[in-house]
Amino acid sequence: MNNFEQNGFELIDSVYTGEETAQILQTINQHTNQQNSVQTASSLFAIRQFFKEIPDCLPLVFTNKLKSLLFNRFGNAYFIVKSIYFDKPPASNWFVAYHQDLTISVDKKTEIPGYGPWTTKQDQFSVQPPTAILEDNFTIRIHLDTTTDENGALRVIPGSHQNGVIRLNAADLQQMKEIVCTVKAGGVMLMKPLLLHASGRTTNNRQRRVIHIEFSRSPLPDAIHWSEKTSIP
Repeated sequence: MNNFEQNGFELIDSVYTGEETAQILQTINQHTNQQNSVQTASSLFAIRQFFKEIPDCLPLVFTNKLKSLLFNRFGNAYFIVKSIYFDKPPASNWFVAYHQDLTISVDKKTEIPGYGPWTTKQDQFSVQPPTAILEDNFTIRIHLDTTTDENGALRVIPGSHQNGVIRLNAADLQQMKEIVCTVKAGGVMLMKPLLLHASGRTTNNRQRRVIHIEFSRSPLPDAIHWSEKTSIP
């Protein structure tokens, strides 16, 4: 078992150059400046269905270096199933408690054995699938800013993804070993959806911008479809 499979996460530096991250941010900023409905820079916190919203970012994100990394680690059967741009600006601060990523995004809600519960957020249907799908999926977080414990770096519990869906209480957390995932700008974090993870408030007045992408190779029942299914370009 390699470190990623054992720990449920891995940090990789220097996947993007400074010029590449700057071009991605420039493209995002051009889009948000043109959208009257988008929040200002001081309050913007997420763009969901990111590649649908800003398709020009797709080739900028999937550089040859990133594609080589993904194909070498996971093979070529995976496809994109969710993309979110997170912006934690200094003026808009929050923390996220420990949790697992238990849902997938699909095109509609319908009753299917083994799928549920369902939620809806901003007209997006999400459902908890069978655990086998979550165990096979993976996520990559692309860091456009240097991220430390002072501006909301993820905290994780190594190996927690191996225990299936976990119902947490405070006593459980006290027994677990926590690691803070510091990542330099241009670096990435690979993680399993079932890995327990959290993030704290920003204390150093520095921005934390991340592109979160989830991948799967699992087919879904005929009644539903992945809402953002996109091939790796």
